[in-house]
Amino acid sequence: MTDLPPNTALPAPAVSQEGTTAEGEAEAKAEVGVGPWEGDWPVGEHWDPDLLRDGDRRNVVDQYRYWKHDAIVADLDSKRHDFHIAIENWQHDLNIGTVVRTANAFLAKEVHIIGRRRWNRRGAMVTDRYQHVRHHPTVEDFVQWAEGEGLAVIGIDIFPDSVPLETYDLPKNCVLVFGQEGPGLTPEVHDAAVATLSIEQFGSTRSMNAASAAAIAMHAWVRRHVFQQPVS
Repeated sequence: MTDLPPNTALPAPAVSQEGTTAEGEAEAKAEVGVGPWEGDWPVGEHWDPDLLRDGDRRNVVDQYRYWKHDAIVADLDSKRHDFHIAIENWQHDLNIGTVVRTANAFLAKEVHIIGRRRWNRRGAMVTDRYQHVRHHPTVEDFVQWAEGEGLAVIGIDIFPDSVPLETYDLPKNCVLVFGQEGPGLTPEVHDAAVATLSIEQFGSTRSMNAASAAAIAMHAWVRRHVFQQPVS
């Protein structure tokens, strides 16, 4: 499996005339992705003939333009990181889609939904097609799974016993768990966690939403274990 051939220039994004300015003039808006492949088609099983013919409008990086979906997932699987993400879903939390999208961006091993199976996928921007998502009906089921996989359960929330994420040495093999927007982590997850971490804040609000907290925590793991930045 190879990337785009060397020195290959992707077709320029197509431009459509949509919308108007305040003066009523047409305003050009760039379409997402690239148009049909220009020139001789590349050779390889990972190329998608339909996308080569019609163009690729998916939300993927240039490396994966014109690739088959299964080929992209297989390539991602070969290099996923060792951390997992879990989020509790007892009230159809709208943050979950955004968390899944961020987990895809940071190449988490898996995303785990604890509670209700159905979740709002709108914020995921179709990235859930490239990210492994596992459902756990109860906290007990999730904790048993994590213990069986040898993963440290790390809660992210504000509790009296929380320690700062900024100075905590995150284990390489772990699952970062986030609670429902509003109530936060349930007592069951808090009790099961080997540590609960808080994110330092400097404004007037008591907390940030789960999607923002998840992005910060994932980036902390990446800085520690991908870029080998020590914890001070």
